[in-house]
Amino acid sequence: MAEERFGEFVVVRRHGYVAELALDRPKAMNAVSTEMARSLAAACAALADDRDARVVVLTSTHERAFCVGADLKERNSFSDAELVRQRPTARAAYTGVLELPMPTVAAVHGFALGGGFELALACDVIVADATAVVGLPEVSVGVIPGGGGTQLLPRRVGAARAAELVFTARRVEAGEARELGLVEQLVGEGDDRDEALALAARMAANSPVGLRAAKRALRLGHGLDLRAGLEVEDAAWRSVAFSGDRAEGVAAFNEKRTPQWPGE
Repeated sequence: MAEERFGEFVVVRRHGYVAELALDRPKAMNAVSTEMARSLAAACAALADDRDARVVVLTSTHERAFCVGADLKERNSFSDAELVRQRPTARAAYTGVLELPMPTVAAVHGFALGGGFELALACDVIVADATAVVGLPEVSVGVIPGGGGTQLLPRRVGAARAAELVFTARRVEAGEARELGLVEQLVGEGDDRDEALALAARMAANSPVGLRAAKRALRLGHGLDLRAGLEVEDAAWRSVAFSGDRAEGVAAFNEKRTPQWPGE
């Protein structure tokens, strides 16, 4: 299995056409420090340009946590000026995951709190195991979700539910998280990574051109009125209608064989 490390705390592993983006700062339960944020942004930039990466799975190497959010010990040492300077670095990590052009799946177990849950919310699908505890507790320490949480959570569960969760800062355990739509799949304890990788492999069997175009249509069309959304969809359709993948997909269907996607 090919492996590439980005800094000390982020590693990318290859599983065929699936790229596993692993948070690897176990001594701090993957708390996102400035260095880790910088490495995560760099890894996402590399993956975004990698045509062999059809699907990305975001995982954790810590046994009891996905990610506990921002490194508050580091933040406590910052002056106001240092906090302002650090902000673009932190944002780049979250937007790096959010803007990956291929489908993304988060594999969550244990604590996924604050910025940790925001990293999961930046993914298209969240697979959580029975130990998962998620939440956006930022108002309890005098700030607000700043990694996309106030925008991504209502898109998943609706404005009123998101407001209740953000304003109470409460933690939500796995079963309730599934009921509320905070995660898409709930699996047995310890199975989140394997199940997420299996789901990603099923996605990656499809056209990489089609996958990226479908994600673009889903993301750009969300929140638009129907007519505008259909125009977004039409533009995405036109981007794939004359592609090599489309030609191969139709030929493979008619010849009753597995497609060999050219990825273009």
